[in-house]
Amino acid sequence: MEKIELTAFSDPKSPISEAYRTIRTNLQFAGVDKELKIIEVTSTLPDEGKSTVIASLAVVMAQAGKKTLLMDCDFRNPTLHKIFKVRNKGLSDCIATGGNFEDYKQSLGQENLELFPAGPVAPNPSELLTSAKMKSLLAQFREAYDYVLIDTPPILPVTDAAALASRVDGVVLVIASGQDSPEAVQLSKKRLEQADAQILGCVLNKVKIGGGRYGYGRSYGYGYGYRYYYGGDDSKK
Repeated sequence: MEKIELTAFSDPKSPISEAYRTIRTNLQFAGVDKELKIIEVTSTLPDEGKSTVIASLAVVMAQAGKKTLLMDCDFRNPTLHKIFKVRNKGLSDCIATGGNFEDYKQSLGQENLELFPAGPVAPNPSELLTSAKMKSLLAQFREAYDYVLIDTPPILPVTDAAALASRVDGVVLVIASGQDSPEAVQLSKKRLEQADAQILGCVLNKVKIGGGRYGYGRSYGYGYGYRYYYGGDDSKK
């Protein structure tokens, strides 16, 4: 299994790492007046880099001293266990067997950071995400962690992200620069709103910016009711 190198781990002083710290700061400010602990990350379509974005964000959250759980709820294409090169035994096993979460969480070599992998691909992802066991787990995690970051499938091809959206405190949408049409982004926003999601903003990923450090981490409005944060070009997945 090939391990994807996260810049937040390997080069914490890089512009990309600084961009993720900026996203972290914006999310922390978004939670000043309301509880913002459980955050879902999705994308419009596949291959926009959402799994690398959420993994890097979890790393910088943990580096800031926040007890962070990174949770893979993409049962259709689980990726976080590949990024961190650990066994894929986790959420689907826990829900199917009624087991204890403590038996499945994994440490990742970073203080304050733990991973709850997706587990084997499930035949009924949406049902698992809306199950009573899932609701119970989220309540447990809310008490145990400062932040719970949840990776979900893209919003347009399947319903999983929408099914979970009303159970979390907010949703971040990852958009790859130059890949999505404005119409696709608008439709993603509409589907999240129909699911009663609190949309926190968007990460504009795979942005090519030259000239050194200047320009990374700045936020821009694009007229969709979102704020966009540069996520750099850390990976293609």
